[in-house]
Amino acid sequence: MRNNITKKDLINSVYMQIGFSKKISEYLIDEFFSLIILNLKKEKKIKISKFGTFSIREKKSRIGRNPKTKEMKKISKRNVILFKASNEFKNLINNSNDL
Repeated sequence: MRNNITKKDLINSVYMQIGFSKKISEYLIDEFFSLIILNLKKEKKIKISKFGTFSIREKKSRIGRNPKTKEMKKISKRNVILFKASNEFKNLINNSNDL
């Protein structure tokens, strides 16, 4: 069993379940991801009801160390994406008979 789902898998799922052409299905998936990314960049937080919340947190620059060579190096500041699953999503995952 595979551990990942590709964009192509999502497109085929929309194609098979809804009946749109693969081109339209691909457009829908692309627009969905673009909407999430644009709103996340603009608002720094996006909540998808009954699924979870994506948010951006800024990590400050810091001094890191290579454990192998013990060399000290500055790690630049950057944004990281966090995801917190909603209670409904957690319950759905934990109750295997609901799937």
